[in-house]
Amino acid sequence: MTTISVAYQGEPGSYSEEAASQFFTKRSLTTNFYPCNSFKQMFAALHKGLVQRAFVPIENLLAGTIHQNLDLLLRYSNLKIVGELDFRINHCLVASDGVKHSDVKVVRSHFMALNQCTHYLQEYNLTSEVAYDTAGSAKAISEQNSMDSAAIASRRAADMYNLNVLAEGIGNDNDNYTRFLVLSKHDSVYVPSTPSKTSIVFSLENGPGVLHKALSVFAVTDIDLTKIESRHIYSMRDALQHNCEQFKDASVERRWEYVFFVDIKGHAQETSVAKALAHLQEITPFFRVLGSYASEV
Repeated sequence: MTTISVAYQGEPGSYSEEAASQFFTKRSLTTNFYPCNSFKQMFAALHKGLVQRAFVPIENLLAGTIHQNLDLLLRYSNLKIVGELDFRINHCLVASDGVKHSDVKVVRSHFMALNQCTHYLQEYNLTSEVAYDTAGSAKAISEQNSMDSAAIASRRAADMYNLNVLAEGIGNDNDNYTRFLVLSKHDSVYVPSTPSKTSIVFSLENGPGVLHKALSVFAVTDIDLTKIESRHIYSMRDALQHNCEQFKDASVERRWEYVFFVDIKGHAQETSVAKALAHLQEITPFFRVLGSYASEV
């Protein structure tokens, strides 16, 4: 099997590592994982060539878009989306050997995991304590051998840190999925027979009907939009200014302008998609293809 180096955010045993393992194993690739303390470190590792791929959570069905990673996609303009994965999050309550459920008073985890398990925490009158990572909280519980604390993490993390699973499926909503993107410094290989998706980002000049005009390039070519999201230019100014001269104007007028992130069905090399993107580029002051890749969501 071919080996590939992959950066992800979090400790070993995190949901990101588990999802990455699932993605690359399905493609008969073995992985050398490169855990990172932050999303920024993960993007930088790929940018500097320390790894071949980065595995990036981009949106959660319950919590929404991870905007920091949208910003980083713009900042690191040399990185391309080459894949995606829809991954189910299954929260578990994990604790050291010998700890019973009735012993637990404090539960540690990432703030998002805690927020997604509030019903369970309230039902058992458990105090939550924020940690930087789900797997990191499991690791800390293991190292400290705490007898009155537990962590919310994956079963994978429990196995990795020799913890017992006291309860499984403790989330408020079992329909909890995170969409991950796979990033590379090189475009993916176009396979015409494979269903594909293309992600783009663009801005528009203010004016009547400009968004309608922009999106009509897809309607007339019968291309399906699978996602559209707007972000204030002002809120993304650091990422945009990093490599886009036109966004260095921080005037009040620009404060309420937007960039649009759009996903469409089809590959950028398909004739209809290429035609639509060419027309869109003619009317957008800023335009970038973030990547075309095999669709799994």
